[in-house]
Amino acid sequence: MTERPIFDKDLLDRCISCGFCLPACPTYAMTGKETSSPRGRITLMRALETGRLDDDDPTLAEESSFCLGCRACETVCPAGVQYGSLLEQWRDHQWQGRRRPWIARVLMAVVSRPALLRLQRLVRRHASGPARAAAPEAPVSLMLGCVERGLYPGVSRAVRRLRPEVSVPAGQGCCGALHAHNGDSEGGARLARELGGRLPGTIVTTAGGCAAHLAHHVGRDRVKELSEYLTEAGYEPAGQVTVDGRRARAALQDSCHLRNGLGVTRPPRELIAAVADYVELPGAGDCCGAAGTYAMVRPADSRAVLDPKLDAIEAADLDYLVTVNPGCLRQLQQGLRRRRSRVKVVHLAEFLALAGD
Repeated sequence: MTERPIFDKDLLDRCISCGFCLPACPTYAMTGKETSSPRGRITLMRALETGRLDDDDPTLAEESSFCLGCRACETVCPAGVQYGSLLEQWRDHQWQGRRRPWIARVLMAVVSRPALLRLQRLVRRHASGPARAAAPEAPVSLMLGCVERGLYPGVSRAVRRLRPEVSVPAGQGCCGALHAHNGDSEGGARLARELGGRLPGTIVTTAGGCAAHLAHHVGRDRVKELSEYLTEAGYEPAGQVTVDGRRARAALQDSCHLRNGLGVTRPPRELIAAVADYVELPGAGDCCGAAGTYAMVRPADSRAVLDPKLDAIEAADLDYLVTVNPGCLRQLQQGLRRRRSRVKVVHLAEFLALAGD
């Protein structure tokens, strides 16, 4: 057997197979199978690296796809295994050519063309233009997410209502997170650096997944998720969100990469609590099953991850469920709509803007 340089050996060797990751893994919870856990998948990676399994092995193909990439395992690992990086390296090797899911190939082709992204504004009027108030000493730029600007243009408009000093530079492309998570980490890194060069000063994002990816490549000091930026800028919400004359009951669904990759959990909760009665949802930090392209590539598994969360949401007697990532927003909206639930799912920016209405 001959070792192949597929993985960063230092990262691969860091796993001590202790099993602390198993209870944190959504797919292991679904199946109870070792191969569907982070420890089991790292064992598969080692088999691929040493040639004990070849590239066409069906278990490798299945598990590289079945993993949500939520990185919850990283938060409980005593050895500091960077599982997210290993997963990217695995898919870089495994998902080449026709092995990459077709929906991922289509989406990557679309978002790689800034001109196509800009066309979305012809029908969905997201925010644009320079700062509308006295800017801080250093410029602050709002990053427009690829999906969000088309499906949820009201999010960027709400950010401008909350913080008029934020500019929205034109000509923005993709941050590259989609590429990094779907077998092209080199392309994802290049797109992140290019976008970082186009956006001056502090970069504010309204997408947790984009925040984690961009911060990794252009610097944590430059990238702020919206709740972080608002908190650090001293933003104090005005008014409150009400339902039938009472303060609304609202909960947060964490973004996996914002929580597990960047460790941001407190700011969005404090902002929600400032304008509504905050309810901590059981499993708020667990993946909702959106996971980038996962909901489209593996819809049945995505719903299986989501269903227990929908049960918890409905049991909590909520008025609003607040998200900090457009993929989670779409996933939860669709899930609750299927159940004809009365709970409204909104992005944090739009929720805070409601308080000022």
